[in-house]
Amino acid sequence: MVDPAKILSVEIYSDRIVTTLVMFSIFWAIVGMLAGVYVAAELVWPALNFDNPWISFGRLRTFHTNVVVFGFAVSALMGTAYYSVQRTCHVRLFAPNLAWFTCWAWQIAILLGGLSLLAGFNTSKEYAELEWPFDIAITIVWVCFGIVFFGTIAKRRIREIYISNWFYGALIIVIAMLHIVNNLALPVTLTKSYSLYAGAQDAIVQWWYGHNAVGFLLTGGFLGMMYYFLPKQAERPIWSYRLSIVAFWAFAYSYIWAGPHHLHFNAIPEWVQNLGVVMSLILLAPSWASMVNGIMTVSTAWEKLRTDPALKFIVLALAFYGLATFEGPMMAIKSVNVISHFTDWTIGHVHSGALGWNALITFGTFYFLVPRLVGAKLYSVRLANIHFWMALMGTILYVVAMWGAGVSQGVLWLSLDEIGELRYSFTDIMAAMNPYYLLRFVAGLIFLLGALLMGFNFSMTIIGRRTIAVRPPLVTEALA
Repeated sequence: MVDPAKILSVEIYSDRIVTTLVMFSIFWAIVGMLAGVYVAAELVWPALNFDNPWISFGRLRTFHTNVVVFGFAVSALMGTAYYSVQRTCHVRLFAPNLAWFTCWAWQIAILLGGLSLLAGFNTSKEYAELEWPFDIAITIVWVCFGIVFFGTIAKRRIREIYISNWFYGALIIVIAMLHIVNNLALPVTLTKSYSLYAGAQDAIVQWWYGHNAVGFLLTGGFLGMMYYFLPKQAERPIWSYRLSIVAFWAFAYSYIWAGPHHLHFNAIPEWVQNLGVVMSLILLAPSWASMVNGIMTVSTAWEKLRTDPALKFIVLALAFYGLATFEGPMMAIKSVNVISHFTDWTIGHVHSGALGWNALITFGTFYFLVPRLVGAKLYSVRLANIHFWMALMGTILYVVAMWGAGVSQGVLWLSLDEIGELRYSFTDIMAAMNPYYLLRFVAGLIFLLGALLMGFNFSMTIIGRRTIAVRPPLVTEALA
């Protein structure tokens, strides 16, 4: 005989952790985007740094990327992973207290790490700027995240492991490997260390890390989000489970080799550069396989797009995912890269993924998730729809501005006069970028205002309410 009291005390989903992580994710999104808008303004009006090193472009730009990637994105991935793994396994989180530790320890690390970057402590490695004490703390928290996630899968009541958990699992394993290897360093003081690698070797390891941090965190992790929340929101099963498995393994095996395309025309072996090109082009197949799977899943639910802002965000995110994962391999081709390398075209590409894919699918997921976490209707669907159009407008303007700036820079830098010398100086070209940078600032401001609107909408939805208690289906049946 099942003891109902015992089941009720144990088998309730650990959703308060999810609510907390979602709220932190929204907070860091606004803080990080505000920093991004401010540094965009500094490129138009340099005097905005007020000769204060704490808000200089170099420090604030690094703060922006770290807070957006590790504060906003990782908090969202942790929260959605904890939510979906419970429901796909029909069990409560393994070690809930450890899950709470990962939640709060991660936020403390982001806060202190961000302050350290503003104070000028920086390893100079892209997406890995934090100094060695933070690297160790991040490793500990990440391992605990893995213990909670895989421990939950180990005690699952469902035999099959749903595809979203494959992507979340790959995120946890590969990011741990990348983080540890790339951040191996020799500490000199508490705030300074030097990489164990040097020269070209350091560059190769860094972009093996850098591109795969994009691949397995900003792509793979968010594909896990897509594979769970898109079918839920569309109220349709995933179009092809077999295609999703094939896409996962093709993605996992090909993405890991694509990093050298960041190092074209640099002092690394030619065959390594060419390998990066080939694997980048191969990546088109698994990337677009997931996009097609998502589009076909929602293809019979188009009528919901008229009334459901969450689904609008997710479907639009899929479109930008397809765009970004086409553009990236094209930019890896050397004849294209000779124009795009070291230009704002790269910034446009990054933000077509960051704003168009990562932010939009997260916003859509939150619009689905927040009302369900607190058992209430969204405060305002109208505000959500306004946010959708602001996000779309901001993303398009941003990407177009940076494409224009980047292509202009690449072409002008390659322009030679009749005796073979550069026709335009670097300062002349950068002075001509002001209209593009002004448009980028406006685009970022629009996107930020939309995020603030979302934060207000969620605050009004949640205020005065607590996370509702939800039991796994098998427990519900046992109590019936």
